[in-house]
Formats: sequence, C-alpha cells, structure tokens
Amino acid sequence: MPFPEKFHDLFKPETKAFLYLATVSEKGNPQVTPVWFDHDGEHILINTNEGRIKDRNMKERPDVHMVIQDPSDPYRYLGIRGKVVSYTREGADEHIDMLSRRYYGKPWTYREGQKRIIFKIQPTRFDDHA
Repeated sequence: MPFPEKFHDLFKPETKAFLYLATVSEKGNPQVTPVWFDHDGEHILINTNEGRIKDRNMKERPDVHMVIQDPSDPYRYLGIRGKVVSYTREGADEHIDMLSRRYYGKPWTYREGQKRIIFKIQPTRFDDHA
C-alpha cells in the first residue's frame, strides 16, 4: 500500500517527524511510544532495543497503530494501521546510528548490553488528517 502522496513530506529525512507507535500488551492494554522512524518506500521501519515493552508486544501481537505528526502543524497527521511482517538485528546498530544523526545531529551512544532490532511494518490502512 503506497504512502498517501499529500503526506510524502512527513517521510523526508529533513522533516524529522516523530511516529507515535501503539502496541498492545498481553493483558490487552495499549502502550504508546513516540519513536524515530524510517521507511523503505513500502514499510515503516522502527528501531528499538530488544527486551523493551514495544519489542515484546510487537513480537507477540504484530498488529499496530501509528500516527506520524507534522512537526510544523500538530493538527496535521497521518494515522496508519499496520502489521509487523519481519524483524531483524542485522544492520540495526548502523540503522539507529543513522536515525540518531538525522534526529539528534549526533552519533548514537551505544550502551553496554543493548541489542538493537529493526521492525518492518506493512501499512494496511491510512487515516488522513490534513
């Protein structure tokens, strides 16, 4: 499913838009986290540390909801429903470093014991809020 054309600006690296990721816990409770994100043209890419709540939730319950908010207009955002289609540790350290440089302007500071992981999410529906 292609990203809606009128929201392409939110996917540009220079925009630095945050994505709000909603997952569901084993007890059915929602868990929402603002995250840096990337994309490959078809999928949303989320990088996190293995063992975090969102990591466990997405591995066990792959249906997620997301919102990408326009940093220049908080009333303009794109709602996305999606499904985790894969995850990998391969390239995850390099990926988080790229995201850190994009969003924070500095290299990623690695913490001992961290195991980064990239989740690939296939959008299944877009909710337009422009």
